[in-house]
Amino acid sequence: MKHVHRRLAAVAAAAVLAAVGAAAMNIPVSQAAANCANGYVALTYDDGPTSSTGALLSALQSAGARATFFNIGQRAQANPSQVRAQQTAGMWIGNHSWTHPHLTQLGTSQITSELTQTQQAIQQATGTAPRLFRPPYGETNANLRAVESQLGLTEVLWSVDSQDWNGASTAQIVQAASNLQAGGVILMHDGYSTTINAIPQIVANLNSRGLCPGMISTATGRAVAPDGTQTPPPSGGTTPPPGGGTSTCTATYTQTQRWGDRFNGQVTIRAGSTAITSWTATVTVGSGQRVSATWNGSPSWDSSGNVMTMRPSGNGSLPAGGSTTFGFTVMVTNGNFAAPATTCRTP
Repeated sequence: MKHVHRRLAAVAAAAVLAAVGAAAMNIPVSQAAANCANGYVALTYDDGPTSSTGALLSALQSAGARATFFNIGQRAQANPSQVRAQQTAGMWIGNHSWTHPHLTQLGTSQITSELTQTQQAIQQATGTAPRLFRPPYGETNANLRAVESQLGLTEVLWSVDSQDWNGASTAQIVQAASNLQAGGVILMHDGYSTTINAIPQIVANLNSRGLCPGMISTATGRAVAPDGTQTPPPSGGTTPPPGGGTSTCTATYTQTQRWGDRFNGQVTIRAGSTAITSWTATVTVGSGQRVSATWNGSPSWDSSGNVMTMRPSGNGSLPAGGSTTFGFTVMVTNGNFAAPATTCRTP
């Protein structure tokens, strides 16, 4: 009996530690304790922020779920506090274009403007530029993908359409979500009460199948664990490499000096939980800005001159958690000292 009591005590202690750890990371205990043995799926919400964003965030937090919000740039600029609320709630934030047009019908310069303005609006609201992009209507082509690549964005479509935009009821949205498999992504929208009301049942049904809401990998566009490790492969797939991680990096911008007509900026490139062999960063400047000098990297520019791609000037490998920096000078002609949008990706 003593051994039984000891085991029970150990289990109880582990549960307490898990709860404390979850609270420290601002992750709801219900998610931290959920059975995710069969992998992760991505809950995504397009077209925000809206007047319903607060209620949507509350419903997700109450269910212990995290999700990815693909925001429209002009809405993000008009409602930065709602974008920050998404970030504070532990959600991931992606780019959904500036005005939600049919991007495949636009020229390269118009596409670039749609994406870069949104990058800048979200970075100004949160301090971080998105790494994920969802094309409006799911329409894509080689021209759009080329711009995405220049901006360091990973295109994200979906494996399940909830049809909430088409008048689906809460029950129908829940039913659609039941088709999610490990690694899958479901399309939903910020702004429908039916979608918000579906959240508790969606999460409960996922948990009953050993699935949990996760993040979207910038390497694959598929759902993975919130810490970036791979979801278990579908039947017949290959097993993830030992350690289960995907190589990632982050780019953090800091203004170091400022004068009346220019400023100097520094970008810190940091490897994630897995070592990286190289990195590529993008720096997107705004209207009336132009990069005039760089250091500690090898730059190139797109045809507009607004998007600078920076690569290592030598060996770009970094150990897990390791970092390096590069810098640049931006000339300003119209008083626009807004921070450039920065992203990083690995090969």
